[in-house]
Amino acid sequence: MKAKVKYNVIPNLPPKLEILRDLAYNLCFSWNDELWDLFQRLDPGLWVECGHNPVFMLGLISQDRLDELSHDQGFVAQLERLGDDFDRYLSQPRVQAEDYCPEVPFQVAYFSAEFGLAECLPIYSGGLGVLSGDHLKSASDLNVPLVGVGLLYQEGYFRQYLSADGWQMETYPVNDFANMPVKLVRDKEGMPLNVSVDFKGEPVQVLIWRANVGRVPLYLLDTNVPANPPEFRNTTGRLYGGNREMRIRQEIVLGIGGVRALKALGIELSVAHMNEGHSAFSALERINTLRKEKGMSFDAARETVLASTVFTTHTPVPAGNDVFEPDLVRAYFEEYTKELGINFKVLLGYGRLDPRNEDEPFGMTTLALRLSTHTNGVSRLHAKVSRAMWQKVWSHHPVEDVPIDHITNGIHVPTWISKEITGLFDRYLGPNWAEDSESEKLWEQAKNIPDTELWRTHARCRERLIAFTRRSLTAQLENRGASTTEIQSARDVLTPEALTIGFARRFATYKRATLLFTDPDRLDRIINHPEFPVQIIIAGKAHPQDNEGKELIKKIIHLCNENRFRRRIVFLEGYDLYMARYLVAGTDVWLNTPRRPLEACGTSGMKALANGSLNFSTLDGWWDEGYHRDLGWALGHGELYRDHGAQDNIESRDLYNLLEKEVVPLFYKRGSDAIPRDWVKKMRAGLSQLVPIFNSNRMVQEYMTRYYLPCSRRFNILCRNGFEGSKDLAEWRQKLMTGWHEVSIEQVISGNGIEKRVGQELEVTAKVRLGSLLPEDVIVEAYYGRLDQNGDFRERETVTLDVGDSAGDLYTYRGQIPSRKTGRFGYTVRIMPSHERLENPFTMGLVTWA
Repeated sequence: MKAKVKYNVIPNLPPKLEILRDLAYNLCFSWNDELWDLFQRLDPGLWVECGHNPVFMLGLISQDRLDELSHDQGFVAQLERLGDDFDRYLSQPRVQAEDYCPEVPFQVAYFSAEFGLAECLPIYSGGLGVLSGDHLKSASDLNVPLVGVGLLYQEGYFRQYLSADGWQMETYPVNDFANMPVKLVRDKEGMPLNVSVDFKGEPVQVLIWRANVGRVPLYLLDTNVPANPPEFRNTTGRLYGGNREMRIRQEIVLGIGGVRALKALGIELSVAHMNEGHSAFSALERINTLRKEKGMSFDAARETVLASTVFTTHTPVPAGNDVFEPDLVRAYFEEYTKELGINFKVLLGYGRLDPRNEDEPFGMTTLALRLSTHTNGVSRLHAKVSRAMWQKVWSHHPVEDVPIDHITNGIHVPTWISKEITGLFDRYLGPNWAEDSESEKLWEQAKNIPDTELWRTHARCRERLIAFTRRSLTAQLENRGASTTEIQSARDVLTPEALTIGFARRFATYKRATLLFTDPDRLDRIINHPEFPVQIIIAGKAHPQDNEGKELIKKIIHLCNENRFRRRIVFLEGYDLYMARYLVAGTDVWLNTPRRPLEACGTSGMKALANGSLNFSTLDGWWDEGYHRDLGWALGHGELYRDHGAQDNIESRDLYNLLEKEVVPLFYKRGSDAIPRDWVKKMRAGLSQLVPIFNSNRMVQEYMTRYYLPCSRRFNILCRNGFEGSKDLAEWRQKLMTGWHEVSIEQVISGNGIEKRVGQELEVTAKVRLGSLLPEDVIVEAYYGRLDQNGDFRERETVTLDVGDSAGDLYTYRGQIPSRKTGRFGYTVRIMPSHERLENPFTMGLVTWA
């Protein structure tokens, strides 16, 4: 029996407590400890029962309790102070949004399939979502004019529990949006605002919800609308759920629906940032919108969109890069391509490494690469891997020149540090440190934190982690129907004084969660040492369809249940943001053992770092940049192995050796005051040297200066005078595409001999035939650098050659190559499209080499 009429009942807050409603509907509470404590003070037990969801809590708390609090002078005073702080945060940023780009309109839209903001908004699965959430939080702190666009999943990602045999099981609790910190967007008449997308010619209605992330709005799309056909209503049902057809529907809603939602909201973006390839259809819809509204050709509209689109690729693992069979794409896009004004085969070409290969599937990452002017990986090593992975998109360029740069990820420090560490930073870095968390000068002050305070603060965090672990393990055993003896022993696992190692992440096979357990007997001797014990806390989920990952969890559970490990190794089920905060705050060593180079970045170690934990990791992802022997430990030296079995054998022995000879002895090397001063020295060095680099404020500022602002300026230039710049650029591109076959380098001449001294210059002359093109259409460069033993470039630089005399379409270019270092060098000459015309000359894929 269904209700005829639906309505919501909202809390009846006393006037003095009314500000609680605004505080509950802004996710600031997820990184502001005082706001968290305020909601906890309302009713500590209910706060836990509600999953730390302030909106749900206000709906459940008794009216008597609210009335009682309204007469509690201490609570009201605290609420007023925090309300004033909240208003000040929203209204008085350190930088006004218009100051970033005062000369032209500036608005960024950030698209992502998941956002990890708070455990009470479970629309994330792991690192990608948490990174997206931290991106929005830092954009809020920095007052960047940015909006987020994502999907509001009815069931989100799964909750994990384990069978008695240690096999991962999944449940999918239904999200009740009415009791979550999101609000339905309504039009001026109070009706829900919605947009429409097409699935195989059928219109599908999409609702728009809004979550407030400090100053940044996050718009979330929802297809669970009664008017939609039943098979389409559940498109936003589960994150990464269903088959390939479900995935393409989700990505249509995110990309096409997301652009239409922004249009319905009246938001005119000047930059689109696609966080991973899931939202690549957004570029197509922006082209479609320009065609419909401005009457532009596909080519001219593409120039506008291309110049203002940023794409971040996040994984070198094939499963993270969605591909679809051509027939599936045809079913959903054949009619849409007619709106775009292109042939369906042309669309397929945009999504293929080889546009002419009709057997190749359609790739979302490839589509995003072809329709973005800036592409980046999320660490220096990941960018290198990505250049090799996607070189076929720029097949005429050497892999080193593939235009994929890097902006290394970071974390939102206030979200991830414990209350105890926050208090320490307030005392020694200043009460407003969080507003300037990317400042190297600020973090230099961490050197002033006394050994005693830093160590004892961290020890308290470890004690809290051990208490949390015991409670959690007890609860999971009770839920599993364990015996009384097992439950009682769970209350006595671990010890607050022992060296504590944390390992928590997705259980993808390349992360090698069981590397530490390669030799159980040796591990037994390490962790059960009579004087220097070690304990390990493990958490993480495998994808529901990843049986190999589930087998790894099962193997660890079986080891945990052995008597020799029962009190020293614990696996916690139900890994989420709340648990993660305990783990990164309380562990002494954060262990990470991915198979290099498959970890794109990995930010969990950064979170542990900000809490004073020391990293012990493979030289992969961010640790390849951050590692120094004074800051932590490295597993291996960056080697790559073809034989994975041999690699695991070698690196597991290295892992045990480092634990036995360096990590454990350093932790237990104590002075008369029982403080491990050499260990604390590493902690302090990590805080002062690495935290200002590996944080999301630095990351967002880097996106701003390198990508967002240049793209926005370029976008506004192209839009002037009825998109005259875009139309001219499209015509120029067509001119180059049709005339490039005439371009050739006829002769290269070197002057001044073949041996140069440091400080001298090598003269280079090139005879270049341009055919129907003109010198202003191209740039001719000497491409030079140090050579390896095979004559290949080890290093490369370019110097522009200047045009001189001409004879018909044959031009002479001259220039000088500087000699700054000694060694064996070489050069060649290349011709590319003019840099002045394009934000990124590589987007055309045109180059001619000598």
